[in-house]
Amino acid sequence: MDADAKKTALRMIPYGIYVLTAEDEDGNIAAATVNWVTQTSFDPPLVAIGMKSDSGAYALIKKTGKFALNMLGKGQQGPAFTFFKPAEKDGDKISGEAYHAGANGAPILDSAPASVECSVAEIVERGDHHIVIGEVTEANVAVAPKGRADEAILEMKELGDNVFYGG
Repeated sequence: MDADAKKTALRMIPYGIYVLTAEDEDGNIAAATVNWVTQTSFDPPLVAIGMKSDSGAYALIKKTGKFALNMLGKGQQGPAFTFFKPAEKDGDKISGEAYHAGANGAPILDSAPASVECSVAEIVERGDHHIVIGEVTEANVAVAPKGRADEAILEMKELGDNVFYGG
């Protein structure tokens, strides 16, 4: 396979930007920027997320069996970059971002225009990223989108010319 062609072709897949969060009963917290997300079922509502298998967020999700997916809106590049590195909890903030506990206990970023809370339904362990399938148990909309809902989400291409996924 031509490595350059593979990289270019795979980078043509568009991605939204989200912050996945989890917290366990001991107060250990994780928050990570994720971009490989899709809805896989309407009934029950399921989402699939690609997670780096050696990440702290993945380990915490496997432990707790629950998480929140915080949607980032247009102009929220700051939080996207913040959660590229390990999260730090300080009172009611994660890496400087205010949050509150969702119904399932997972952190909901106060600045997120929307979020879904999920319980882990299944994990597919293949490759360097594993697929976490979550059943949506709660949905929260803090800021109703103007126009199409899918146009309100921050997209990978809005993080700059040198930020890519794929390949």
